[in-house]
Amino acid sequence: MTETLSAAAFEAQDTDRIPRHVWIISGVAMLGAVMSILDTTIVNVALATLGKQLHSSLANIQWVITGYMLALAAVIPVTGWASRRFGAKPLFLISLTLFTLGSLMCGLSTSATELIFFRVLQGVGGGMIMPLAQILMADAAGPRRMGRVMALVAVPMMLAPTLGPLIGGVLIQTLSWHWIFFVNIVVGAFAIPLSFRLLPSPARAQRTTETLDFLGLALMSTGLVGITYGLAEAGTYGSFNNTHVWLPVGVGVVLVAAFVLHALRIKSPLLDLHLYRRLHFSAASIVMFALGAAVFGAMILMPLYWQELRGYNVIDTGLLTGPQGLGMAVTMPLAARLTDRYGGGPVALVGVTATAVLTVPFGLIGAHTSVVLLCFAMFMRGAGMGASFMPAMTAAFAALDRSEVADATPQLNVLNRVGGSVGTTILAVVLANAERGVHTAAGAASAYGTAFWWSVGIAALAVIPCVVLMRAERGARIAAPAGENPDRIAISSGAVAEALA
Repeated sequence: MTETLSAAAFEAQDTDRIPRHVWIISGVAMLGAVMSILDTTIVNVALATLGKQLHSSLANIQWVITGYMLALAAVIPVTGWASRRFGAKPLFLISLTLFTLGSLMCGLSTSATELIFFRVLQGVGGGMIMPLAQILMADAAGPRRMGRVMALVAVPMMLAPTLGPLIGGVLIQTLSWHWIFFVNIVVGAFAIPLSFRLLPSPARAQRTTETLDFLGLALMSTGLVGITYGLAEAGTYGSFNNTHVWLPVGVGVVLVAAFVLHALRIKSPLLDLHLYRRLHFSAASIVMFALGAAVFGAMILMPLYWQELRGYNVIDTGLLTGPQGLGMAVTMPLAARLTDRYGGGPVALVGVTATAVLTVPFGLIGAHTSVVLLCFAMFMRGAGMGASFMPAMTAAFAALDRSEVADATPQLNVLNRVGGSVGTTILAVVLANAERGVHTAAGAASAYGTAFWWSVGIAALAVIPCVVLMRAERGARIAAPAGENPDRIAISSGAVAEALA
């Protein structure tokens, strides 16, 4: 079976119709990615329960989330080099195994200290799963099929913030908190053997012998950890004007800047920053960062609104946030068709603009706003989001040769995750400050409205790079039509409805 899924087979069937083996590889890769992404949100609804049952304060137990985020930030930058050095499949199997083992130990933890430690182990494995899945899928898709396959990548990334809290709430209320971790063992039991059997093994001739850029790794990983830690502390203290916030963020920014200078001066850096010389890759990267801030930041607001202000339990909250995921699912097939035909820039511009405009109604939210009206508004906003992420991701990959995918994928993941952390922190601080001194339901609703107006502004900032992306794509198509370079990840004209069937 492995030989039938070899790299040679990818090139042999380079047609508009996506071969069966590409869907097999994509399905197996995304099985692991779903497990990793869901875990970033499934634990959020469990913090109060974990604190109570493990006899820990909120300030201490929140490190269950923060420790996981720090581990993700630390390992993502090394993914590109490791996949080139050892191959994406072996590394993917190691990541799945670490994540599954970490999940088992988390579920067996008897104290907050143990749980935090094993969450870090879980994060080391989880941080590599998504970028490695994207590398495997991009290599399998090949030229002219990227739009349809990237639509599959976008599904779990965008639905996880909606499904995670619902699944977590159901598991906690029907079983116990241990099962928010044990559920990963069930998925891992399928994902690991399927990955071993069905994913293509890398050819030894394709593996690089370059040595790891240890200085770059130290600068980049430490810098990202500093930024992520500082942003997490901003949520804890409810302000950016605190030494625990601005000092680690400032140090992190300096270290990342030092990495940039270092990477531009050596032959084999940890991350190839020369990719940003291509205008449409740079623009798509900025869009991914801005969308991470706008979309994932705002996703924390409605669950809090439903629970704190309207009094719904975690299961009802998960169901009430469902319309947003449904809106994404409806528009992603259409967005993929349009992306394959017109490019990611124009579609992303429409999607981002719609997301910003359709966030405006939430700025007017009240303490007794109709549930039906809010669900409809969430569906429409989800529709805009569904036309945003996937086109931007496709445009970024369309700028690359196959040999550059391993460098670009971790960079896009870092930008998106850091953007999500920035957006989440900004809106959490804005909400906390707006709620200060508020003692009425109307005042609390107004605080949520203020936070949503900030979300509108953050989404609007993503419009500018979308315009740049659209213009850059148009210029690239005129200068070098798709298909001229057989190694270039080009945008196809096929239908994504077939891809999601």
